[in-house]
Amino acid sequence: MSTQQTKAVPIALVIDDEPQIRRLLRVTLEANGYRVFDATTGEEGVVQAAQRRPDVVLLDLGLPDLDGITVLKRLREWSQVPIIILSVRDREDDKIAALDAGANDYVTKPFSAGELLARLRAVLRHTHSQGADAVLRTGNLEVDLAGRVVRKRGEVVKLTPTEYALLRLLVTHVGKVLTHRQLLTDIWGPKASQATHYLRVHIAHLREKIEDDPAQPKLIITEPAIGYRLVEGK
Repeated sequence: MSTQQTKAVPIALVIDDEPQIRRLLRVTLEANGYRVFDATTGEEGVVQAAQRRPDVVLLDLGLPDLDGITVLKRLREWSQVPIIILSVRDREDDKIAALDAGANDYVTKPFSAGELLARLRAVLRHTHSQGADAVLRTGNLEVDLAGRVVRKRGEVVKLTPTEYALLRLLVTHVGKVLTHRQLLTDIWGPKASQATHYLRVHIAHLREKIEDDPAQPKLIITEPAIGYRLVEGK
């Protein structure tokens, strides 16, 4: 009996509005053992990433609806999938911005097939997807991270951008304590790291919208003098 295991075919998602580039990438990648999906807009790309769960994303910066950096940040809200930027922009500032926003590599167009394949092999060797789910649930709360939609018992809950940012951090670290400093720094920046009173106000507003009884919260738990924790429900 053979003990050799079948190797999974890696999935590549191409987010680029240029037909010629999509065609070139599909031919090149499929010839080298990848399964390829593509999207022509940033919004479609985020949805495809949630549905297809790719092993790597090839992302153009010049998309018709969203800037590629925005798409990159949206993906990084819930996924650690390797992302390679493919762009005609060759300024150092653009490269730094993309890498700082979470890109794993940056390839300037035009590029050779050999170079691209080598960079793909490199990011797949050194980076692995953490298998993040696009939709997270705890108790009667459902958070669609790709669509940025929050539901309580199936009903949409309207949150402000700050409230959503807080909930996203808590739900992506469900069951873990996030300190005041972590929450404040991530959402408002390092200068706000001591403004715990500001954080309390926004947590209170968030509880009013997602808790059955905000006065006795069952989802967002206060860890005195430390921070907050979202309870992992069934």
